[in-house]
Parts: sequence; structure tokens; C-alpha cells
Amino acid sequence: MEIGFGKGWFLLNATQVNPHINYFGIEIIRKYQLYTATRLVKRKLANVKVCCADAKLVVSKSIVPGSLKAVNIFFPDPWWKKRHHKRRLFDADFVQSIPPVLMPGGWINIATDVEEYFKEITALFAEKLPSLVGEPWGEDSPDSLVDGHLTNFERKFVAQGKPIHHVRYRKPI
Repeated sequence: MEIGFGKGWFLLNATQVNPHINYFGIEIIRKYQLYTATRLVKRKLANVKVCCADAKLVVSKSIVPGSLKAVNIFFPDPWWKKRHHKRRLFDADFVQSIPPVLMPGGWINIATDVEEYFKEITALFAEKLPSLVGEPWGEDSPDSLVDGHLTNFERKFVAQGKPIHHVRYRKPI
């Protein structure tokens, strides 16, 4: 599952390369959900579904416990202004809602270009889910679950030479 898929680069590439794996994407912005859905239909990709919804609600209320192999959250909106931080995806409730939907051994993969937000996310995981240990990963990881498929933002940031901060957490087996 990918949360906040934007223009859908990761979903499109991953579904084409892995037709035997089912994917699900959640995007809160309707125009991006429609844009990606149109591209998926044109490519006749049947192993992916997308929806326009609040990921916090979908994860906590609609996903069957133990049903996902991975939750991918790439470049979540950092909501730069302090007064907007309450809109950020990552908060205590959201972080704690992810592990129950994962299969044993499932992964939470996170990437951002905002170092401050990255530190806040990893601190939140350390505080709320101390049994999950974060480890860095990226395209060069030998067992990367994302197979090097880049998002639209990641392509831009890599081209600009911006550092990307990656972390992944694994649910115990």
C-alpha cells in the first residue's frame, strides 16, 4: 500500500514490474487520484486499486488487520508552517495504527527530503513503537521492497542532488 501517491510514479512502475503483487494506493487530493487512476486504466493494470480518502481513517478503520506486506509513505507533506504541523500525516495515533494492518514481518517504508521532519518521524516511532527498530534503506539496499522505483518527487530531488532520508521499520515475525 502506498499512502499519498501523488502523480503515481511509484505505483505505476511497481505494478508493471510486479504483476503478481496487488497494490493499493490512498491519495487525499482528488485530482492526483484521478490522474493516477486514468494512467492505470490506460495501461490496463489490474493489480492495483486507488482511492481518494484520508489515509489516517482508512488505515485505522478499513484495512483488515494483518493483510499488508508493506506500507509505503514517500515524501509526505511537511506542512512547513508551525501552525500547520497539526495537519501532518505522522502523529502518535497514525504511527500506532500501522503495525496492526501489517503481516508479521511486514515493512513500513518512509522517505522524505526534509531532515527536520525525518527526525520527528523517527523520534515518534522510537517513542510510540519501541519494539520496531528503524534501519536506513534506499535504492541500493540489497533487499529493498521498493525495487528502486522512484516517486515523482524523488526523481526531482535526486536530479537536484538533494539528500533523501529513508527509514524502514519491520513488524516482528
